[in-house]
Amino acid sequence: MDNRPIGFFDSGLGGLTCIAPLTRALPRERIIYFGDTARTPYGSKSPDTIRGFARQIADFLVQQDVKMIAIPCNTVSATCLADLQERFSDLPLVGIIHPAAETVAKTCTESNSIGVIGTKVTIRSRTYDEYIHRLAPSLSIHSAACPAFVPLIEEGIIENEIMDLTIRYYMDSFISYHKIDTLVLGCTHYPLILENLRHLYPKLRIINPSEEIVGCIKNRLDEQNLFAERETSAENIFYASDLSENFVNMINRIFKNTGFTVAFKNFDMEANKCG
Repeated sequence: MDNRPIGFFDSGLGGLTCIAPLTRALPRERIIYFGDTARTPYGSKSPDTIRGFARQIADFLVQQDVKMIAIPCNTVSATCLADLQERFSDLPLVGIIHPAAETVAKTCTESNSIGVIGTKVTIRSRTYDEYIHRLAPSLSIHSAACPAFVPLIEEGIIENEIMDLTIRYYMDSFISYHKIDTLVLGCTHYPLILENLRHLYPKLRIINPSEEIVGCIKNRLDEQNLFAERETSAENIFYASDLSENFVNMINRIFKNTGFTVAFKNFDMEANKCG
């Protein structure tokens, strides 16, 4: 048993989409989250730059004495998961892509046409294709980068016509041409537009990796006997490299009426100090 917190990090607020399902499944666990809101989006940056950011943030979480690091960021998971696992070989480290790939492989057949949407870096890496085909080689997978989604979501532009038009710009022809019936949200920001997608494409089956990663975290905690022994009054701490109003509002919405104690801290990653 281990009452230390689980560390999470993401390029911004997108990784928060896995926090609500985690707290429902594992209510005793405490969280330290880092959102790199000052340097988001990662999806248009070079892999070397992303690797540098990821190492920096993982080092910071290790300094906070976390018992595990979970990476809900698809872009980081696609570009540098192996690098981080080698760097922190004594620490359980979970990425988001493999759990979702397992769900696709277990629940889809050759009759399905599977679409994966994500950032430019995630789609170019073809990591989803690789993981899924490793488990189910015969599945048909099609990918599309949707780079405008993340900045719009980070600005809170979700429940309006601008977002719906942007979704249709990327998705209409992609879904129609490939006859997509199953869609994987290959970016943790995208569950924040889940209702938009369901409204626009009601026949689609949507796989949300932000929920799939929770089962993987639970399994790793169980395997290494790391479950929290008891509920604690200690705070869940949410760091951001730019503590924006949208970031704070999103967390308050997630933890509303849950009884969890939440603290916000601004941390300047370049200066290596709290602001």
